[in-house]
Amino acid sequence: MSTRRPPAAPASRPRRPERRALPVSAARTDSAPRHGLARVLSKAGLCSRTEAARWIEAGRVTVDGRVINNPEFPIIDGRHHVRVDGQPLDAPRRIHLMLNKPRGLVTTAQDEQGRDTVYRCFDGAGLPWMAPVGRLDKASEGLLLFSNDPQWAARLTDPTTGPDKTYHVQIDAIPDAAQLQALCTGVEDEGELLRARRATLLRSGDKTAWLEVVLEEGRNRHIRRLLAAFDINVLRLVRVAIGQLPMGALGKGTWRELSAHDLDLLYAAADGAAAPP
Repeated sequence: MSTRRPPAAPASRPRRPERRALPVSAARTDSAPRHGLARVLSKAGLCSRTEAARWIEAGRVTVDGRVINNPEFPIIDGRHHVRVDGQPLDAPRRIHLMLNKPRGLVTTAQDEQGRDTVYRCFDGAGLPWMAPVGRLDKASEGLLLFSNDPQWAARLTDPTTGPDKTYHVQIDAIPDAAQLQALCTGVEDEGELLRARRATLLRSGDKTAWLEVVLEEGRNRHIRRLLAAFDINVLRLVRVAIGQLPMGALGKGTWRELSAHDLDLLYAAADGAAAPP
């Protein structure tokens, strides 16, 4: 009589590892936007990106208590705690001001040739770091804006949204109507189209004249190069307005903060852009 063997027990399957959901904060970390450390300092309005890189390389900046010497070290918003010289990275008060730039000053923070810069006009004022909004060359003068608000500055200098700039220009010629129209038609110089939106004669003498020239977009030495194409030399160049904001009676080398009304004038001129709250 044969003995029946009991059926073999089914092979046990290996247990799958238990899946645990990542915390919300951890799940978001991988997809959170990262920005270079120097860019973070610059966007906070503390300094330029170049200056931020110097601070970082000098060991003045810590991230989560650790000194970081790499300007491109990735920073994640809301996760990293950044300090400069031991102080938290609190955004300074946003500042917007206008300066009547004197002739002979360079529009830069630091000049490699040791020339005087526009920042000389702010000596002793105790202002936070700020950057020029646009430029005026060394030989030019007049209205120049400054701010530590990069987004505001970018909007004003964007060719598609920025306001027109108005200049009064003394020249060594007496232009006729055809020459003024030619300035608006424009010329090509070094691969760039240079032209004025409007050019009108303000007054003239025996050998010189003053023009009012309006530019939609200011390229490097735009007016000087445009007039030189017609064998006309610039004797003096003064920016008198940006959009609907005039320089007014602001004294040479002096400055003032922009009022809410001033800001409205600038935004109203930026292709219908709404005024800031």
